[in-house]
Amino acid sequence: MNKGQFVKSLAEKADLTAKQADVAYKAFVETVVEELKKGEKVQLVGFGTFELQHRPAREAFNPLTGQKVKVAASNAPKLKIGKSFKELFN
Repeated sequence: MNKGQFVKSLAEKADLTAKQADVAYKAFVETVVEELKKGEKVQLVGFGTFELQHRPAREAFNPLTGQKVKVAASNAPKLKIGKSFKELFN
């Protein structure tokens, strides 16, 4: 399922127009991004928790040349799926 299909399904299930569903989707994504940038977690009970994970600087190997490469520290978004959501699939 791609974004367009997701928005269409959201519109049908929530009885919204496609445009309204697209606005809701964009607002959701924007809100999650804003909160993560502030260093906050976004906990959606029954679904999961979005949070930023800090990755420290490290050395890695370039597989083509075999040389050591320095990888800078970074932050990466992470989604930890909630237990009740996982249980829906097992």
